Amino acid sequence: MTAEPETQTPQILDFDRYEANSQQLRKQYQSAEPYPHIVIDEFLEPEAARSAMTEFPPLDEQQWNNYIHFNERKFSNTDPATWGPTLQSTLKTLNSQRFVDFVGELLGESDLIADPSLEGGGLHLSKPGGFLNIHADFTVHPHHRNWQRRANIILYLNDDWKPEYGGDIELWSTDMKECVEAVSPVGNRALIFSTDPTSFHGHPEPLRCPEGMTRRSLALYYFTVEPDPLVRSTEYRPRPGDGARAVLIFLDKHVLRAYDWAKRRLGLSDRMASTLFHHRDRFRRKSRRDS
Repeated sequence: MTAEPETQTPQILDFDRYEANSQQLRKQYQSAEPYPHIVIDEFLEPEAARSAMTEFPPLDEQQWNNYIHFNERKFSNTDPATWGPTLQSTLKTLNSQRFVDFVGELLGESDLIADPSLEGGGLHLSKPGGFLNIHADFTVHPHHRNWQRRANIILYLNDDWKPEYGGDIELWSTDMKECVEAVSPVGNRALIFSTDPTSFHGHPEPLRCPEGMTRRSLALYYFTVEPDPLVRSTEYRPRPGDGARAVLIFLDKHVLRAYDWAKRRLGLSDRMASTLFHHRDRFRRKSRRDS
């Protein structure tokens, strides 16, 4: 019996290209407004990008965490065992020391570290109507008190994304008075940005993509180890003109602060919480059918 040939994973990233231009990219990153960031198109090697988009797993409530509340409506998958080989290789590459050092070069940080637990990160998916209100990210890893969050990378994996679908990630001024830049989530585009307490961003307008289509990305976070970092949960903010929605944004933010406290003090994970909410919702649906 002839053994089947092993599937070869394509080359993920051209490190030499990025490292050769690291000084120029760093200047671009540091001078960007409203806070340090950079947008890189054709980020992965072409074959790797195509394979990653093809492999992106469909939404399955057993495997995906849900973030469904007033300030956001999206799902995440933090279990690489359920990903295809190219997505797994992409994760390994972007968490490799060589790539972490490249991100550190952009930031001017020599001791950046990756998060293998993918807390809050991993694969992200939003269905039509999904959104994420403007916010600045949590400042310290929920399970590592001295890990200060320093940078995000978001790699978009949307094939044939059209402007009319919306979903642009908006980068807002630190005083929350204006959107300074909007980045469309087109396929194989990467956004890397510094996560300061006022790095406000999000895609607050509900997605207008067709039914059956989703907004897809891979998000990874990088940290430094600090002796006494400021601990703050995700800081949602209303936009000018949000009106009465501002009150609900504020109230939901404080509910999430309680959840963040539970994660830190009780060791609760997003996956555990999502499983509990999933069983709760199934029980409620069953109760309604039986009544």
